[in-house]
Amino acid sequence: MTFLSIGKFRGLQQISSKRGTFTCLALDHRQNLRKANPAFVNNAELSRFKLDVTKALAQRATAVLLDPEVSAAQAIAEHAIPHDVGLVVAVESTGYTGDATARHAQIIPGWNVEKAKRMGANAIKLLVYYHPDSPTAKEIEAFTLNIAEECRKHDLVLMLEPLSYSLDENKKLSSEEKRYVVVETAKRLTPLGADILKAEFPLDVTESDQGLWHEACAEISSASITPWILLSAAVDYETFVQQVTVACNAGASGIAVGRAVWQEAVTMDGDERMKFLKTTAKYRLSRLTSLCHALAKPFTDFYTAEAPFDWYKTY
Repeated sequence: MTFLSIGKFRGLQQISSKRGTFTCLALDHRQNLRKANPAFVNNAELSRFKLDVTKALAQRATAVLLDPEVSAAQAIAEHAIPHDVGLVVAVESTGYTGDATARHAQIIPGWNVEKAKRMGANAIKLLVYYHPDSPTAKEIEAFTLNIAEECRKHDLVLMLEPLSYSLDENKKLSSEEKRYVVVETAKRLTPLGADILKAEFPLDVTESDQGLWHEACAEISSASITPWILLSAAVDYETFVQQVTVACNAGASGIAVGRAVWQEAVTMDGDERMKFLKTTAKYRLSRLTSLCHALAKPFTDFYTAEAPFDWYKTY
């Protein structure tokens, strides 16, 4: 059991269920949404889509993940986020710089952890592209450590999202390679100051052996010193339901889900979009939230806090 600062502990409470599990509605997508719908090249159109999804679905989640560029402040200004739903704000620039087999990360220009804290975020999300054997691995570790120090300074929860990639630009990771990278990443990066690990499913989506699924997810649970949540990575909804069930039974603390819930709405607009979000998408998210509430491992199994009566003097 790790003792957390009061600010971080409160942040985790605000982005989780009463039981301490996480269902984070992910809407921090930028470039991939612009590619999926040419109308979203216009910031106002992209922002409207994200706010439509937030207004329709956020009440079924424990937190919503937004970007500062077109959605986080706008969602607050338009009362799109319910009072009992947490706010996680991304800090990284979309995409990566450098070579495809040696990737670099960067913060959104003009944005930082301190600003996220001031605007009311309960947590920040940092995405890094990481392979433990890449030439840039040490650089990414130092980058992550630096952001973690900023989060400690401002007493803000850090949700870390490492994404794997192949060191051979001509082929993607095999299922076995992905398992190694995802598990080793949890082992190396979570001790650097992350409070939550947002992890990929540790096998290729074509792997159908659910016994292997459980083994690989249990390896993440053993490797990570923090609670971990499963990201949906654009798999279809029914596949994600199966992944979530296995992952939570293997020790995951919840999910961050985006396109598996709302993908079809990307090419819709007006009444058609809202009808889909308020029916099919709402049902999907509600079902996933119920699964996490029933099966996921609460963050309170990892963290506790204490407050002696003179705590404020040294805070």
